[in-house]
Amino acid sequence: MTMMTKFLGATAALGLSAGAALADPALIFDLGGKFDKSFNEAAFNGATRWAEETGGTFRDIELQTEAQREQALRRFAEAGANPIITMGFAMADPLSAVAPDYPDTKFVAVDVTWLDVPNIRQIGFAEHEGSYLVGMLAAMASKSDTVGFIGGMDIPLIRHFACGYAQGALAVKPDAKIVANMTGTTPAAWNDPVKGSELTKAQISQGADVIYAAAGGTGVGVLQTAADEGVLSIGVDSNQNHLHPGKVLTSMLKRVDVAVYDAMKAGVDLETGVFNMGLAEEGVGYALDDNNAALISDDMKAAVDGARQKIIDGEIVVTSYYANDSCPVLDF
Repeated sequence: MTMMTKFLGATAALGLSAGAALADPALIFDLGGKFDKSFNEAAFNGATRWAEETGGTFRDIELQTEAQREQALRRFAEAGANPIITMGFAMADPLSAVAPDYPDTKFVAVDVTWLDVPNIRQIGFAEHEGSYLVGMLAAMASKSDTVGFIGGMDIPLIRHFACGYAQGALAVKPDAKIVANMTGTTPAAWNDPVKGSELTKAQISQGADVIYAAAGGTGVGVLQTAADEGVLSIGVDSNQNHLHPGKVLTSMLKRVDVAVYDAMKAGVDLETGVFNMGLAEEGVGYALDDNNAALISDDMKAAVDGARQKIIDGEIVVTSYYANDSCPVLDF
């Protein structure tokens, strides 16, 4: 059971009061909505799993504006929610402002790893490692030797995805062409499926026949248009293979659901600090199910699984965009 609140006018709008004592955890979704079929929805799925397994309840809110970030944090903290789980890098500054005021409350920051605040569990993901694997699959599936990448908001995190993807594709086909575009430079880029569709058509016109979308809700437009135009797509964060069975090559899984589930399961005993989830921790990976099984040959699977193990063992090193704010194999 959840209580979803969309607006933060008065305290009553959250169904909370300053004197209330909630034993429940709270979940603050990033812009783009709870049911974006990607990043936020993965978080919701993890919370729902926890609730179904334990019989517990959690509070949640879908933000409508940037200004609501700090408001939501303070209202949940005042009401006694613990832990308070936040989604997305944009929560970093609000958490820095709010968390020190509530030292007995545990906070969780998904996609934030750089804060110096003791009561926050900060969770990062090796998106470049998972993206390397789907880049390999893209290159192996491509008939034109041109693959595409469409990101959401142009930020280092999304360039991190793109850089890993390009490295994986080029590991398979050194002469492959990678076409990369970002949707925009503001948070609106996460929820613009029309722009995603336009970029997809533009990349197809440049020869791309497999297109990876790391763009939140915008990616829904990418996957739809790719299916309509007869090319393959790659989903992200959640398993999106089912959205267009037989037309989504795979999805790069970012196990936000596991991060949220584990945080809620730990409750007030949650361990704080910085935690990173890569291939070795099964924090990222690629999706294989009945919806895409016919698209992934045994040879493709063997190649990718072999690379996965070599990355874990350190035999393959996937260069991180964060290492020097650039990607050695891809110009943006």
